[in-house]
Amino acid sequence: MDASVWILNLAVLALVLSTDLGRRKITPMRLLRPVIGVAIVIPFFIKGAATSGHGLVLEVAGVAAGAALGVLAATLFRVTYDSQAGRAVSWAGLPYTAVWIAVTAGRIYFTYGANRLFTDQLGSWMAANQVTVGALTDSFIFVSLAMLLARTTILAARGCAATSRAAGATAAATAGSLDSEVSAG
Repeated sequence: MDASVWILNLAVLALVLSTDLGRRKITPMRLLRPVIGVAIVIPFFIKGAATSGHGLVLEVAGVAAGAALGVLAATLFRVTYDSQAGRAVSWAGLPYTAVWIAVTAGRIYFTYGANRLFTDQLGSWMAANQVTVGALTDSFIFVSLAMLLARTTILAARGCAATSRAAGATAAATAGSLDSEVSAG
């Protein structure tokens, strides 16, 4: 198995789990870190995306699958507003961790199987569908990156929503207390 597969998959897993497990503040750096990571990873691991044919379809499917998995993972963390900290916070636990570990293990298992268990069958399928090794590899990289970016996008949106709700509640409470002072006076 190519070491780059292990490196990429375990690096993404470590990045996500180290920044998401438990109760964490939603900060600009927390949201930018995955985007920066993706920008760094792409030149090293993607050798040239397919521009046509079944390879392109496979890569687009990888992006779609990664986005769907990122949405699934994002449904497993809570986002609230911490008035003491003055910012949105998230909490992720075992179910969130399980999704990320299962997806990572699946990608690593597929790579292992492609090299040792079902090499002939995969090779036949790739030849019949005119899919290159590069397109197959890139599609799995796109799954990882799309999952990470979808999770980040949803985290940002839910953090903004929690902050807006808190600001609205504060404004309503302030307006209510002013109304009661005016009516009492």
